[in-house]
Amino acid sequence: MSLKVPLIDLQAQYRPLRDEILSAMTRVCDSQRFIMGPEIAALEDELARMLGIDHAVAVSSGTDALLLALMTLGIAPGDEVITSAHSFFATAGAIVRVGARPIFVDIDPETFNIDAAGIAAAVTPRTRAILPVHLFGLSADLDPIIATASQAGVAVVEDAAQAIGATYRSRPAGGIGTIGCFSFYPSKNLGAFGDAGLLTTNDAGIAGRARLLRTHGMEPRYYHHVVGANFRMDALQAAVLRVKAPRLDGWTEARRTNAARYRRMFRDAGCEGLLKLPAEPPDRRHIFNQFVIRTPGRDALKRHLDEAGIGNEIYYPVPLPLQPCFTHLGHRGGDFPHAERAATESLAIPIFAELTGAEQQVVVDAVAGFLHKSGSSRAVGQGVNGIAP
Repeated sequence: MSLKVPLIDLQAQYRPLRDEILSAMTRVCDSQRFIMGPEIAALEDELARMLGIDHAVAVSSGTDALLLALMTLGIAPGDEVITSAHSFFATAGAIVRVGARPIFVDIDPETFNIDAAGIAAAVTPRTRAILPVHLFGLSADLDPIIATASQAGVAVVEDAAQAIGATYRSRPAGGIGTIGCFSFYPSKNLGAFGDAGLLTTNDAGIAGRARLLRTHGMEPRYYHHVVGANFRMDALQAAVLRVKAPRLDGWTEARRTNAARYRRMFRDAGCEGLLKLPAEPPDRRHIFNQFVIRTPGRDALKRHLDEAGIGNEIYYPVPLPLQPCFTHLGHRGGDFPHAERAATESLAIPIFAELTGAEQQVVVDAVAGFLHKSGSSRAVGQGVNGIAP
């Protein structure tokens, strides 16, 4: 029987931490302080120091971090927020939920991130914020984005849901723009035992307003200054994250090691020109929340990997502007050619920290065997890292 390789193995991460995690959860249970309290305050302090960002606000999910960020900035009906055409739905969903209009910009085909050069043309007098996404663990090209935002007098909200620990020119993702937003969904590099998220900022005023809005605009108890919402993180989630957070850098380096090994293995398997590996610009630290390959025969490759018992996932099959719920925006096929092509060619393969070299070899053999057998004559383009970047 051939070796099966999951897309992610949460049990492999949990087993060595089991006793410590259960002890932390017991601490919360014994205290009976499940909402806010010392676990939340401690986590916020620890994550702010770890990330090198002045203020961290623990929230209920990565989606709620985005929504809270826009509420904190006062984004409202009639406003526009510029964002990427290729991302998880929450990026655009949060914009619509505050009544604003998402203005989509196509992606850089090398990095999957928003095309920084296309943002300036999308700015209008209604623009209130730019929301770049650090997709798959790689920072967007932030300097030109921030320059455009500064010229337009608007905020930059970094969607860093998949990029905790990533850097851009030695600066932390989520700490370069006005606000950063992180997700601790269980499959993330730093995952909770359910939904949880984080808002970050270097602006004390923004942090204070976010904290107020997080708890129904209430301070002190039962005195409500603004209409906020319930964006509180559970103390049990904070306790779990406090156990895991000190291991994040080690897990990240393991993912980066696995990414480098994939590059060598695919090169040795003779896959040059048949698939494209993730771009890794030299001025950024990629933390590989996903390892996304590209090939014109993606759908057939996915079926082959499914049959072989190798975990894989399509992130994301439909560009945001073409989702059914956004038909009223009037976008059509061909409006975002790079995002649309990425949606048909990209496929994530296993990259979790505990992945072994033997498991990676199984993945590479399956991919390479399919590519060579299919005899694909449609070679993919080269990019920043030479061989099938």
